[in-house]
Amino acid sequence: MVMQLPLPRDLLVSRLKNEIRECRRSFKHYFSISDPDFREFPVTIMVTLVNTPGPVLKGDRVGTRYTHKLRITITEDYPFQTPIVRWRSKIFHPNIMPPSDGGYICTKLLDEWSFRSTLPAFIRGIESLLLNPNPDNPYDNDTCTKAAEYFNRHPYNPPLADVPKESHRKPVVIGDENDDKNNRRKGKKS
Repeated sequence: MVMQLPLPRDLLVSRLKNEIRECRRSFKHYFSISDPDFREFPVTIMVTLVNTPGPVLKGDRVGTRYTHKLRITITEDYPFQTPIVRWRSKIFHPNIMPPSDGGYICTKLLDEWSFRSTLPAFIRGIESLLLNPNPDNPYDNDTCTKAAEYFNRHPYNPPLADVPKESHRKPVVIGDENDDKNNRRKGKKS
């Protein structure tokens, strides 16, 4: 086994700040960081995913929730060491344990983490995992097994998040240079 030297501290801090900046620029999610200056490790990043559909159990029915929370812990060995990720909100998913069972997340993004992996790519992967439960590879846990059985029979097709409905009116173009020409041909003054 080859021992990997950690990144020099200034490079680690620079990389993390860039990845957090990219997360905030690319997503509408909320990111709360225990130490935004990355002076002391481990650093905890609380992520609140918004407008992101994911399955939850509501009584005896499967419904959809659009807000989810997860905790990402980054050590000084990042990016060589995989972040420690725990799910923190209700979920009914074959690949994500509920918080009461540990909150573990089963995804190739963590299993195959490497120096090239980034937090923005990981967040995109979590969004995809929520929309696409993999019932063929569940955690060996009661809730995840039940979710796998359910999603084998009923594919997950969540309704879209609250997206403003488009207007049925035609858009009006103001100041189109052709308006003056068309109005003059029809004998109208501008």
